[in-house]
Amino acid sequence: MTDVEIYGSMFCGFCNRAKELLAAKGVAFTEFDVSLDAGKLREMLERSGGRRTVPQIFIGGKHIGGWNELAGLERKGELDRLLGIAS
Repeated sequence: MTDVEIYGSMFCGFCNRAKELLAAKGVAFTEFDVSLDAGKLREMLERSGGRRTVPQIFIGGKHIGGWNELAGLERKGELDRLLGIAS
């Protein structure tokens, strides 16, 4: 499976939706809480081209965006391929 990283915060509803979708697919992910770690916030801003909203999601090191982009990939049937799982 492909590495998945989520930059988010503890009380972010869209972050929780993203984590629930990935968990339902059996996908492990690494989570960084940018509200608790200023270094991770700076890292997220750098990696995402300055996007300040959470979540910011990376699959295989590639920035895919936030919840709307993740959900859009799922609707189009492209998410499983990106994650490296059989559909």
